[in-house]
Amino acid sequence: MAGTAAGAGTGTGGEPESSDSMRTFGAVHQALREHAGLSREEFGRRVQFSKHTVASVELGRRMPDPTFVERAEEVLGNTGALRNAVRHLARQPGLAAWFRQWARLEAVAITLYTYECRLIPGLLQTEAYALALFRNQLPPLDDEQVEAQWAARRERQRLLRERPNTAFGFILEEHLFRRRTGGLNVTRELIDHVLEIGEMRNVEIQVMVTEQETHAGLDGPMRLLETPENQRFCYCEGQESGQLIGDPKVVTMLQMRYARMRSQALTLKDSKSLLQRMRGEL
Repeated sequence: MAGTAAGAGTGTGGEPESSDSMRTFGAVHQALREHAGLSREEFGRRVQFSKHTVASVELGRRMPDPTFVERAEEVLGNTGALRNAVRHLARQPGLAAWFRQWARLEAVAITLYTYECRLIPGLLQTEAYALALFRNQLPPLDDEQVEAQWAARRERQRLLRERPNTAFGFILEEHLFRRRTGGLNVTRELIDHVLEIGEMRNVEIQVMVTEQETHAGLDGPMRLLETPENQRFCYCEGQESGQLIGDPKVVTMLQMRYARMRSQALTLKDSKSLLQRMRGEL
């Protein structure tokens, strides 16, 4: 589920995937903290993050969010070292090993299309919805793993706003909203969020209604992208595994299926209306 939900997962032994830049940032942070004479617990109290989060950042297991960096700077003397270091972090925290190659392509794609029938794609999830998924994952995750996976998911979501020239398209099954994952309040917030994202000029969201006599996506979810060099790839995912497909014949076939689904799903206007009606029913 981790990769399905947002491409975030854990590496060997259940620990989130790391990177050299994350470990370097963590080492710099630890050196500054120790120079200030603060334990992880003391520092955590000052920046209002748990000592486990502080440890995850310093060990290179978690991408520090902007709030963490700004509070750390204030506590550690406002040297600017952390603000400068964070700019060089590789944005691949917590990504499942099988997802990382796709994530690198995703970060530079000029088009990115997603069909999902199992759960709301990670790029569209709210924090509450994602946490509901994480907390029901088996085997269970501890609090540190949950925090790390949400940080990874939130980081990937920046693609939607930071790449305004990339065309994003989503075809989502109606039942993903009807399931009410996490409860009524979580679903209300989720629908509001999806409607808001759907207003962006570079994002198209279509709903595939449950009662659909013909459906080109019955073989499962898919993601399709095109690179700046006009290379096309597809990514298909199952439980604890994922497959990056570059074979032109296969990619062309899957593009045909996605194109057919676009004609089978509700129009953008009708999809918005359906989501608004569902929201009103909650």
